[in-house]
Amino acid sequence: MNNETLTINSGQLLESWQSTLPAILNKADSVDVRLDNANSNALNIHISTAGHAMYTFDFRCTYEDDRKVDVSLIDVEQNNKTIDEKNEVIQTLAEDYVRHIHECAQTLQSITHS
Repeated sequence: MNNETLTINSGQLLESWQSTLPAILNKADSVDVRLDNANSNALNIHISTAGHAMYTFDFRCTYEDDRKVDVSLIDVEQNNKTIDEKNEVIQTLAEDYVRHIHECAQTLQSITHS
């Protein structure tokens, strides 16, 4: 893994993610993107699903370099209680969100890749 620090300002990166990711996700889902205080190359992404299921997903998106991100599912909750991530519905939703997160990273390559 490449541990180079990104050349983009972390505030600018965060702002770009906060404005781009909601446009890529399902309009009814809500998303909160924050800097990871422990890793300057990572973002923490909290997604709340629309509808009655009340699922929340926490992901860490880590820049391996200025073009490639690694996305990890950290936690899934339903009604504020941790649930089994191996459930097929949860796996399908998580995979979909991971694709959207990668899509957002690709969209932002124009600012991360110099």
